[in-house]
Amino acid sequence: QVQLVESGGGLVQAGGSLRLSCATSGRPFSNYAMGWFRQAPGKERDFVAAISGSGVITYYADSVKGRFTISRDNARNTMYLQMNRLKPEDTAIYYCAARPSYSRADYYTEKNDYNYWGQGTQVTASS
Repeated sequence: QVQLVESGGGLVQAGGSLRLSCATSGRPFSNYAMGWFRQAPGKERDFVAAISGSGVITYYADSVKGRFTISRDNARNTMYLQMNRLKPEDTAIYYCAARPSYSRADYYTEKNDYNYWGQGTQVTASS
């Protein structure tokens, strides 16, 4: 069983920045494709960003492209989401997700593609 633990959420003014982290127990970490999703109150859980096992391939939702950056440190078994120029509409609970991916070049954008989920961390961008 792979465990995922998010951290780094909080309250920030619109235009500010936060960096989320997702620490995992999966070994080796490079054998897992990873993603970030978010869920606002009363809404579906939506895709934010994905990264391949090697870290070379990344993909973003249009709503965050150019503002958010997904990355991973395979030596530290940790994934990150750098969020800049936050907007009130970015307010949500952010979840990290993982799935085995032995190609190391694949990424996934559907929540049903993922096997493991963290507990979530709240991000609030106030106007």
